[in-house]
This record gives sequence, structure tokens and C-alpha cells, in this order.
Amino acid sequence: MVPEPKKLIQSIVGMVCFLAASLGYVAEQYKPTVESLQQYQCPEWFRDAKFGIYLHWGAYSVVERGEWYARKLYEEGGEDYAYHLEHFGHPSEFGYKDFIPLWKAENFDPDALLALFKRAGAKYFSPCAVHHDNFDLWDSTHHEWNAVAMGPKRDIIGAWRDATLKAGLRFGVTTHLSRSYSWLNVANQADTEGPKKGIAYDGGQGTGKGLYPPNDGQSTHPRAPLNAPKAWREHWKKRLEQLIDDYQPDHLYFDCAVPFRGDDNGQTGMDVIAHFYNVRPEGVMCVKERPWQGLYADGMTTLDYERGKAGHILPEPWQTDDSIGSWGYNANKPYTTSDLQIDKFVDIVSKNGNLLLNIPIRADGTLDKTATQILEDIGGWLDVNGEGIYGTRPWHYFGEGKVNEIPHFIEESPFTYKDVRYTLKGNYLYAFVLKWPPKNKQHVELTLLAPGNSRIGEIQSVEMLGHTGDLVWERHPDGLRVTFPAEKPTDFAHCLKIQLEQK
Repeated sequence: MVPEPKKLIQSIVGMVCFLAASLGYVAEQYKPTVESLQQYQCPEWFRDAKFGIYLHWGAYSVVERGEWYARKLYEEGGEDYAYHLEHFGHPSEFGYKDFIPLWKAENFDPDALLALFKRAGAKYFSPCAVHHDNFDLWDSTHHEWNAVAMGPKRDIIGAWRDATLKAGLRFGVTTHLSRSYSWLNVANQADTEGPKKGIAYDGGQGTGKGLYPPNDGQSTHPRAPLNAPKAWREHWKKRLEQLIDDYQPDHLYFDCAVPFRGDDNGQTGMDVIAHFYNVRPEGVMCVKERPWQGLYADGMTTLDYERGKAGHILPEPWQTDDSIGSWGYNANKPYTTSDLQIDKFVDIVSKNGNLLLNIPIRADGTLDKTATQILEDIGGWLDVNGEGIYGTRPWHYFGEGKVNEIPHFIEESPFTYKDVRYTLKGNYLYAFVLKWPPKNKQHVELTLLAPGNSRIGEIQSVEMLGHTGDLVWERHPDGLRVTFPAEKPTDFAHCLKIQLEQK
């Protein structure tokens, strides 16, 4: 097969960029414009990988009430504000900065954690390098508030990177910094009523300078600065480019659209994305389609859905970032089940997507038993069914059944045995039946595989991954009918491997 001209040119230029980068030069294939960045092609490694893991970890983990505690402790009248008053005191006396010395990461073992993530089947690992709390987890040359200088006093991102590469996974980072200028401006405010009315919180007293943004009239908007000043945009850019240059991620994710909105109109974000593509020719840049946070244009980057997904097959790879529970460790929030996570994962892959799954981690650097078990469950399932996941491509149809949309924040899977998802590899079609049929059901019927479907021709064989015996099946006018064996090969979604006629 002769490659498409555009893809052939992309491959040649990509190789040139790689060689140039290896020699210490940056070949500027990409310019910081929409038109130039739209020449981006998602690399094959990401299309094949399907599954990544990430996590949110910082000083906020000390309180075990989630990553937004860094902001909510200042939100007068809120639940976390009340909790903070009771346990730590008023924000004018004890603010977010005061949690940093309490974060020790004393049991952090990145090699052991990466061994677990690899066992879970992840192909890339992208820890959060900086959250909205404006605290860098790397040896930052442009920001004194970082994990090497204080808190754990360790290069967390460097340790993650070394362990990730040692485990044979692709390394990435997520960054949530662009919101910080307004998100953390709450630390500069004061109570509007009560005995502490008008007394400035710690940021407004001038303590924590550099961690808290300057109180220059900017809003306290949680989504993004309305119009971030140039000084902040340049500061953001320097920190991100140093992170890229020094830690060489293959996967980079902004928790927003392309920063910044307002006068900037995404130019600073495009500067960083172009730099990333030029330095990392096989890099994957993920952003969200959120016009209220910045610029978005199709084709510049890989589309990310937060706790969501596409409702149909998309022509280009995309990513869902989701969590088994809260993003940052929260002792009060329940986890979803392994069953639900696996069903959602299969659904995402059937539509040409990847899953980046967040695992809450405690302040000391350990996972709790439930999180560990979910990872072990996913890994055990992939040991049996990974053939139908890794390296696959979407079929003509993503699946069949009544369930497509999944509500946020549910714990149990809504799918039934009538919900099926398809993937394709060569002349093998993989049909994931998301639930085991009830005992009184004689067979599972795949209606899309009825003889009238001219896309598939003859079916050569049908087997179930993980089951060693033969299956009883027939091509009925209503669909492919498969009688399931007496015993389940796994506890979760069940994969039929269907050999199609070679064309």
C-alpha cells in the first residue's frame, strides 16, 4: 500500500525532527499558529496504547478532602471552610501554604507503584506536575514554590519519570496551572461577615508571595482567568517549557482549552504546544474543547473529555480522563467498581478513544487497598482480553444495545448482556459482551453480524478469550447467535474473537 502523501511527508519530517532533537537542535517544523499546528498527526504509539494512568498529588493530599481543598478552605460559608476552621483555624492564621511543610511523601516508592501500574495494563503514565494550587512538583527553575525546595524536598516528577521509563511505559505529565491566577486568588480575600470580617486571609497579608497570585483586581473565577496579564502568561510559559525540556514527556495534557482567553486568544498556549511538538516529535498534546477557558480548533491537538466520552466513533484518536473516585485523595468519597471502569474503558476504545485513569494517592505516597484492587482487577482482565484492546482500531460500528450515555458519578455499571462493543484488528473482529447473559438465556445475539451485513462476508470462527473450549454458534438471519459456556473466563466484560473472511 502506498502511503498517503501527507502522512508520508509527516513521517519524513518527523524523523528529521527526531534526529535534530537527538543532536541537540530543535527543528521548528511547527509554528505557533492554528494552521501550522493543524498539521499535527497523532502518533501510532498513542493509537495502540489505549490505557494510561495518572494521579493528583500535592499538599492538598494531607487533608484527604480532595484537590480543590486548596481553594475551598477560603470559600466563606462552605463545607471545607467550616472544616478548616474546626481543624486548622481561620484562613487568616493558617492557609494553604501552611500545609506544604506537612506534606512529606515519606512512603513514596515510585518503582513499586509503576510496577503496579504496569501490572494493571497501563502503557503510559502521566502524573499531575502542577495543579491549580500553583505548586510545582519538579525542580523548577522559574518558581520557588516547588517540591524540591520544600515539602517532600524531592524531585517528584523526576522520580516518576525514572520509574516510568524503567518500567517500559511512555512518560507524560498533566498540567493544571493556567487557572491558578484566578483560582487561587481567593487566598487574597477576607470574610464578609462574622467575627473575622474584613481580616485578610494569609495571601492578602502578603505571606505566601509567589504561591498566591498578586491581588491586582483579577477575579476569583474558578474556571480560568478572565484576562490574565502578560506577566503571568509569560511566567506560565517559562515553567511549562522548562518542564518539557528537562523531563521530555511523550504525553502532555492541559486541564483546559489552549491558554489563555481574553487578549491573548490562545497565543501563549500555542507557543508552548509548538515548542512541545518540535522538541518531542512523537508527543501527544491533549486539551479540552472549552471555549470559556481558551482557544480550541480541531486538529491542533488530541481532544480530551473530562469524565465524559464521545457518543460515536471519531475519525481521530481522542482521550477520556476519568477517575475511580475523587481526583485528589478524599477519604469521604466512594470509588466506582472495577466492573464499571472496565465497561467504560471498552466503550471508549470502541469509539477510537484512550482512557487516562486517575488513581487517588495518599499524602505519604501510598494507595489504599480498594484502589490497588481496582488496578489488579483491570490488569487481570487485560491479561485475558488485552488482545481485543491494544493495537485495535474501531470497526464500522462501535456497538449495539440501548446504553450509550453514562451519567457522571455513578458507581455501578448500567450495561447489560445486550450491550456489545466492537474493535477490529486485521481480519479479527472483537465483540465485547459487557455482561454475562442470565441463566435462562440460551444465547447472545449480535444483530449487526446478521448475514445481511455485506461489510463482513463469511464468519470463519468464533471463540471466547480466556475460554479453552469450543463455542456453539450460528449465523442466524437475526444475527450471530453464540451460546456462552457454563463458566465465566473473567468476572467482567467478555470478549468474543470473531475471524472474518479475508478480503
